[in-house]
Amino acid sequence: MSTRTLISPLTLARPRGRALYWTVFGGVVLLFALAFLFPVYWMVTGAMKSPDEVTRTPPTLVPEHWHLAGYTDAWDLMDLPTHLWNTVVQATGAWLLQLVFCTAAAYALSKLRPAFGKVILGGILATLMVPAQALVVPKYLTVADLPVLHTSLLNSPLGIWLPAVANAFNLYLLKRFFDQIPRDVLEAAEIDGAGKLRTLWSIVLPMSRPVLGVVSIFALVAVWQDFLWPLMVFSDTDKQPISVALVQLSQNIQLTVLIAAMVIASIPMVVMFLVFQRHIIAGISAGSTKG
Repeated sequence: MSTRTLISPLTLARPRGRALYWTVFGGVVLLFALAFLFPVYWMVTGAMKSPDEVTRTPPTLVPEHWHLAGYTDAWDLMDLPTHLWNTVVQATGAWLLQLVFCTAAAYALSKLRPAFGKVILGGILATLMVPAQALVVPKYLTVADLPVLHTSLLNSPLGIWLPAVANAFNLYLLKRFFDQIPRDVLEAAEIDGAGKLRTLWSIVLPMSRPVLGVVSIFALVAVWQDFLWPLMVFSDTDKQPISVALVQLSQNIQLTVLIAAMVIASIPMVVMFLVFQRHIIAGISAGSTKG
């Protein structure tokens, strides 16, 4: 069956048509690349300019004199190693807990079929309709005085980890993927004597690596870029993540140093995306089609 395209194969077979096609295609790709990469270039080179040059009007496209001191000053003056480590601890803990509990809940709703499972899933998905800002005050009151235990989780990573566990979007994404796993595979495991937990660990999780990669990326990025909730949880400056510390410590810092700190703070997420982008695309597409 032939596929209809904007340009017919006959036109592409001609030298003029082929040259025009690749010219237009290359121009569009170049424009999109510039639109996405130019802000990154502007931020990286802005940290290498002098304080006077970075505020000059009109701005300079290329620094007149390349200064790397902005990055070293940002690393030392803003104590970036401490705040980056705080962010890593908070993001890693939230990721692990979210992966464990969301995976278990999605597996139960998808394969174990509990009583009132659809009602429970509907209630979970209904929380996606509630604005995140509306939940800030109830979450803060809960974290400040944990029910039953009556202890405070303020200035503790648990104040970030526990609220991050309840992620309705990731739970639904996992459930949709688990729904596509053939029932015959699970029944074969049951015939071999595997229990529900062993089936999850040995059968379901190995088959779910793409969607687990997507959920991991979403969980890490959500904690890494969050600002409002860590600002409320951590009043101790030494325990704040990088997103909050950049704002709190920017009062008496030169603009070039602040820009350099932003560049350094964004490097881990950019590297993680470049390394795992294939898994992100594979996981999203796997969770959106019937297998």
